[in-house]
Amino acid sequence: MSGSVIFDPLLPWLAVWVLTGASLLFVAFAAWRRLSGWWLRGIALVALILAVANPAWQQEDREPLTNIVVAVVDESASQRIAGRPDQAEAALARLEAEVAAMDAAELRVVRVGDAEGDGGTLLMTGLAEALAEEPQGRLAGVVLITDGRIHDLQRVPPLPAPAHVLLTGEPDDWDRRLVVRNAPAFAILNEPVSLTLRIEDQGAAPGTGEMADLTIAIDGGNPIPFRVPLNEDIELPVTLPHGGMNVLQFETPVIEGELTDRNNAAVVQINGVRDRLRVLLVSGEPHPGERTWRNLLKSDASVDLVHFTILRPPEKQDGVPVDELSLIAFPTRELFVEKIDEFDLIIFDRYRRRGILPSLYLENIAEYVRNGGAVLVAAGPEFASAESIYRSPLSAILPAMPTARVVEEGFTPTLTDIGERHPVTEGLPDLAATPPAEDGTPGWGRWFRQVDLELLPDVTTVMAGRDDAPLLVLDRVGEGRVALLASDHSWLWDRGYEGGGPQLELLRRLAHWMMKEPELEEEALWVEPVGQTMRIIRRTLSGEAPDVTVTHPDGTETVLSLDEVSPGRFEALWEAPEIGLYRLTDGEQETVIALGPAAPREFEQTIADGALLTPVAEATNGGVLTLSDGAFDLREVREGRPAAGRGWIGVTPRGAYITADLSVRPFLPAWAWLLVASVLILAAWIREGRR
Repeated sequence: MSGSVIFDPLLPWLAVWVLTGASLLFVAFAAWRRLSGWWLRGIALVALILAVANPAWQQEDREPLTNIVVAVVDESASQRIAGRPDQAEAALARLEAEVAAMDAAELRVVRVGDAEGDGGTLLMTGLAEALAEEPQGRLAGVVLITDGRIHDLQRVPPLPAPAHVLLTGEPDDWDRRLVVRNAPAFAILNEPVSLTLRIEDQGAAPGTGEMADLTIAIDGGNPIPFRVPLNEDIELPVTLPHGGMNVLQFETPVIEGELTDRNNAAVVQINGVRDRLRVLLVSGEPHPGERTWRNLLKSDASVDLVHFTILRPPEKQDGVPVDELSLIAFPTRELFVEKIDEFDLIIFDRYRRRGILPSLYLENIAEYVRNGGAVLVAAGPEFASAESIYRSPLSAILPAMPTARVVEEGFTPTLTDIGERHPVTEGLPDLAATPPAEDGTPGWGRWFRQVDLELLPDVTTVMAGRDDAPLLVLDRVGEGRVALLASDHSWLWDRGYEGGGPQLELLRRLAHWMMKEPELEEEALWVEPVGQTMRIIRRTLSGEAPDVTVTHPDGTETVLSLDEVSPGRFEALWEAPEIGLYRLTDGEQETVIALGPAAPREFEQTIADGALLTPVAEATNGGVLTLSDGAFDLREVREGRPAAGRGWIGVTPRGAYITADLSVRPFLPAWAWLLVASVLILAAWIREGRR
């Protein structure tokens, strides 16, 4: 219940003030003339002014409102380690009990988890959203229960009441973390790239020595152990083993007493690219396709081409020694003996044995393949002759032998059943200028020559020619790969004959398959991440793909089924629940993929620290209390006074209320004021008349 005097003037306030001023002048004039009733006249004028101002008594029936205390509980990843969750819940329970014991106070609890992606702890954002839903006039205090590791300090909202921090953690907490300071996104194959790592201890770390263990695993393989200095930057040279995405996992073992093991590992993904593709083209006698090969290879700026060609026809015999057939001696020994391992691909284009390359050189080429090299043979009629390179040491690596028969009739190259699923030829008919015919024949141009082959065991035929005879045969030999194209008419596609065909794409895929590019492996499992979504891809030559088991960063597993999206290609989309390293396997193939950063932001700093939030608390007369020091009390303090001390925090009652009822009664009606003024004026006249 509360009352007050209000005015509801009968005239505008300007008129009231003018009347008041005139009355003061009149009273002053009467006093100056020494009129004995001047004071009665003054009171009468006051009564007239009050009559115009119309004073009234306003009475309010008020209902007090409770004071609101907002508690923001940090439930981010760094707050869920060690005993911090229990500390936070105990502090919240204590706060709830203290607020409940107060008169007219209530508690609002807001819980803040991990931000989307790797945004860290957005504690101030959660506080701002909570304050926006509460009336500022009732806010008595703010309590933040956290480890102090927040990532949105710049979003501190205006705080009209004391703010306090209840800090979790223990004074003897310590942690060891692995930091990747520098890692490139791309690296050139066969060239070392430098990564900068650091293993450091935080907090009250025990004396664990000056060295630490470090293991490195590539693509989920066996880890390689190292001993590295502790608390120092380490420059680590790494040579990528293959093209495409390379996943490098670095890990240091967990030491007893550490807060968490989530920052003991880091994952780096580096895309391996080839600087230059070194190709050796060995041509036989000139033919229309030779220029096509040369133009094709020279048109790619990333290709370093060395072209070795024989221009002398075999029927020309004039007794000139072989070493004098060129103006400049060609470095055959250097190419085929000393530097043969520097080539990524060797192409034999209609080459026949003429004594230019001794058998020793050809044996070196065969050994080069066994050690991981690649050879492509584009066969013409000479492959079926007595001078065929098959009748040389190269026969040990070739996937088929000639039958000495050459078919010179028009035919349309087709894909075999395996070829429709093989990454080298899969989808090639879709790249033709015209769509396939109704019988499935590709809509590309014909070829007119094919060497008949007898296949060796366990080779793969991806293209067929006339009467389904093998046209393009692939094979693995040792660590290397070999391809045999049983025709020298692929250049007709390049010239656009009968619409041409995808010669460039075919040869590009063929070259990349021979150089073991991961995306062109027949049996492969890989993942293409988009944010937290994985596109899991399984390529296989079989008709079905087994289920894929995904192992999460925390060790749990999820089994996924894949659907066939094209011949030999199976896919599945899956939303990963968290960032980190995932391992995928289907029993035959396996791969790893890292989602998110090299190390989660929440675990960059794990030791509880209130330094960031201390200025926020002090600006509102609040304080920072460490929960490990013991229980705390909650007190009421007046506005502007210190609101924190040893073992206690304070809130400021706001005295907010709502008005339930309102009544207004005038002091006197207008006629009563006029009557009072008339009586006073009459009394002044009588007093002055008697005088």
